Amino acid sequence: MRSDVNVAQDTPASGSGRMPPAPVRVEERELVFEGYRYRCRVVRQDRSLTAPLLVLGGSSQNRYAWVRHEKWLAPLFTMVTVDLPGYGTADFLPARHGLDFLAANVRHLLTELAMPEVNLLGVCFGGAIALRFAQHYPEHLVALGLVGMTKAIPDDYAEAVPRWTRMLERGAHAEIATELVRRFMSPPGFGPVRKHEIVSRLLYAQFMRQSPEELRMSVEHNDRLLSHDWYRDEPLPTVPSLVFTGEYDTLCTPAMGREVAALLPASTFTTLKEADHLVPVERMAEFSELIARFCTGQPLTGLAYCNELEQLGTGAGRRDVRAPDAEASVPV
Repeated sequence: MRSDVNVAQDTPASGSGRMPPAPVRVEERELVFEGYRYRCRVVRQDRSLTAPLLVLGGSSQNRYAWVRHEKWLAPLFTMVTVDLPGYGTADFLPARHGLDFLAANVRHLLTELAMPEVNLLGVCFGGAIALRFAQHYPEHLVALGLVGMTKAIPDDYAEAVPRWTRMLERGAHAEIATELVRRFMSPPGFGPVRKHEIVSRLLYAQFMRQSPEELRMSVEHNDRLLSHDWYRDEPLPTVPSLVFTGEYDTLCTPAMGREVAALLPASTFTTLKEADHLVPVERMAEFSELIARFCTGQPLTGLAYCNELEQLGTGAGRRDVRAPDAEASVPV
């Protein structure tokens, strides 16, 4: 394990004043679950306003993909990001292990970190793991956030997976990188998306930089997607839940997000303006503020960057969605 101490950016938090710079301890830990090594990054905040935030990123996001979000989030609560087996710098994970295994791995992580309860945020593929975790281990949840999530893998995406696998196996990296960028991002002219051109270039470069081991994991990930249930009709806990994506998300569309929100007993759904599936990068500050507000019980209505809030669950256990109090906000 590697540890060091940094000072988080002086970021306003709840209350009428500004938080002083809050010292955080950054830990890198290597753990083993069922024989597979995996790694996590823990940014510990001793003045946490709520339970830790555990982020499960998408299949192309490792534990460092969220470092730039820490300046908004780390002053408020402990933050955990993880490379689960099969992803990032963790061990290769055969496709026979699906979401049940990965959800159990998340529980192992919380046990090892001595974190009995967390605010859980799942993004894209991480959302599928988060939802399975919520079904199997609800006692560990304070609140659940899902970003760019769908109840089922879109048909056109599932049909493309075998072709993408063949492309990866024959080394057509530039061709598949171009196609994946087009699939993950909204097409030009579909709607105004902030940083669309910049993020497109960054995403393309990320796909092109993949090492042979990362490409091997990508092929196995595609196999995993088609070999296991993405969503299973099992009971879901009544915990405050927030489901959202970019208003121009063409991969996991707002309509798909609404279907997910309707499954949850206590859910709120919204979309962020001028963003698509890459909303965590395109609108980083606003994305972080929305997560901070949700996790700390702040009001969510009246935010200029969000479209209408939709209450799609039963209503029990929702976060307060009254108009925000300027003195109690978490501004970006």
